[in-house]
Amino acid sequence: MYFYPKADTPGCTAQSCGLRDIKADIGRTAVIGISPDKPEKQKKFDDKYELGFPLLADTEHTVAEAFKVWKEKSMYGRKYMGIERSAFLIQDGVVLEAWYKISPADTPKNLLKALGK
Repeated sequence: MYFYPKADTPGCTAQSCGLRDIKADIGRTAVIGISPDKPEKQKKFDDKYELGFPLLADTEHTVAEAFKVWKEKSMYGRKYMGIERSAFLIQDGVVLEAWYKISPADTPKNLLKALGK
């Protein structure tokens, strides 16, 4: 499961497509992407890049808050609340690995390493 700030932006696209591109390598491991975008935007993002895994529209940031990735951010001196790019490896409801402030390129690499691939 991974959290990304905004669908169809450069970093989020790289992160999502990187996970899409390793699907054959991760076997039965499920991938779920989560962002605060609306369902329509998530569907458009999935359709455009043929991601092929569920994208959750966490518009009320309920899941993000539960995983402690809804954070105060700052850009060009402006403070706002948003998703801290993160990823989690979960098995049977137990978080086995947690990667906070992860780079888009490291998301698939870390998952492969954690799975011993």
